[in-house]
Amino acid sequence: LGVDYLHEDSILSLGYTNSSENDYEANTVYFSASQEFFGGMSTVTLGYARGQDEVGVRGDESFSEDADRQNYQLGLSQVMTRNSLLGVDLEVVTDEGYLQNPYRRNRYIDPDAQRGFSYQLERYPETRTSFSVATRALYYLPYRASIRGEFRYFSDSWGIDAQTFELAYVHALNPRWTLEGRARYYVQDEADFYSDLYAFENSQTHLARDKEMSAFSGTTLGGGVVYEWKQTSLPGIQRLQASLLVDWLDFSYDNFRDVTASGDFLPGQEPLYSFDAFVTRASLILEY
Repeated sequence: LGVDYLHEDSILSLGYTNSSENDYEANTVYFSASQEFFGGMSTVTLGYARGQDEVGVRGDESFSEDADRQNYQLGLSQVMTRNSLLGVDLEVVTDEGYLQNPYRRNRYIDPDAQRGFSYQLERYPETRTSFSVATRALYYLPYRASIRGEFRYFSDSWGIDAQTFELAYVHALNPRWTLEGRARYYVQDEADFYSDLYAFENSQTHLARDKEMSAFSGTTLGGGVVYEWKQTSLPGIQRLQASLLVDWLDFSYDNFRDVTASGDFLPGQEPLYSFDAFVTRASLILEY
């Protein structure tokens, strides 16, 4: 549910979202204000969102924990030349409450266990603050094409530092057919309290073995085709758009090991986990 109010060079937006699952309830309200300056050459955007989540566990109706999330955003976009656009976005997120997955477990060395290790529930800190800055540039090429570059830096109070590099290219073959391609690289450090294998049970206050908390890197290569037909001759259809996009993902983890690998491995000597996948997206949009 949302509403936008436009007044001259300003846009005010207010909205509410709800997501409900059998073990998770999320409620979020958001507000943003955007103002254009200098004849539309510059745009400043401010945003704020507040989320209140309730975490449950399937099969345990007595389990209920809360998480409070706040998001602050500041963005600036600037038309540099007739063919180029530059943007900078800042974001600060504060989380408080139950921030872990109630189903996820970490492992520790246990000489009495058959495999040499046992599992226990993860324990995360109850507060987290993160900061990110993203810069992007868009340049229109003279032959009905554009190229976009983006860099994003992320850092949080749990010790995770991450960088994202992305390059995208769009080429209009004619008024109806468009080709797209992109390349993305992501790398991050591990959280301060992360470990693939702890020395013993409850070895420290906070415990995590979620692979997204580990040190890893990932590459994404993608491409696709978009067909758009405006002012169609189809009865009742004003616009038709069909797209087919394919991404190839390759992720490698520096300190998260694959305990499902076949073989006789000692704890902590299993192969490092990695995966690759193809993701295909197809869409059809009809406007009438």
